Amino acid sequence: MFELSATPVGGHYLEPLGSETGRGVLNLSRLAVLIDGGHLRVLAKKAEYVYDANFIEAFAHGCVLRAEETLLRVLYYDCAPDQGSVNRPISGEKYEFKGSDGWLKQLAAKDLIAVRRGVLKFRGWVPKKVPIATAPRDEDFRPDFEQKGVDMRIGLDVATYASNRAVDRIALVTGDTDCVPAMKHARIAGMQLILIALPNSRTPAELRWHSDFERVVPWPVNASKMKK
Repeated sequence: MFELSATPVGGHYLEPLGSETGRGVLNLSRLAVLIDGGHLRVLAKKAEYVYDANFIEAFAHGCVLRAEETLLRVLYYDCAPDQGSVNRPISGEKYEFKGSDGWLKQLAAKDLIAVRRGVLKFRGWVPKKVPIATAPRDEDFRPDFEQKGVDMRIGLDVATYASNRAVDRIALVTGDTDCVPAMKHARIAGMQLILIALPNSRTPAELRWHSDFERVVPWPVNASKMKK
């Protein structure tokens, strides 16, 4: 005679995420951490941390709840610093942007981290202080840049994970409400969406409305501070 199993068909998929199975083995949720680099960089520098590949790696691993989750991959979205030349706003002299993408290459070489690059567009010069001085100088202005393609890349990767179910959860580090459609799509597909909150910052209400959890992640313990 055949012995009937007490486990229903597909029953191995019914275990709660991050719970113990009947055999005492912890069933960890697979997690992808998606980081909007522009958002993280602004807040890290405001807190006076040195922003480099090691800082980003340490922060990304800090987003993982080790008791419940296993890290599949970190996806980091950012733009390389501009390297072109423009005319100064007052004198008209040539000004060279000498940024380097070496830190992005270092980050991409680290374990479990992939870098998704957008494009940085120069939008012109804006005054450092308002009102502008009656006799303005080039030094009274700073360059204004805009990131292009970052939100689109985040949305595409969220949609891909929602489609292939390579992960159970997505931890999202952003302050941009343009990510809401992608967040909705992931949750409709049955994934859990974790919104990462940074120290001394406030996340937009729209992002909290369309996430399952909000997780406050502290700055890395051994992160270097900027020299004053």
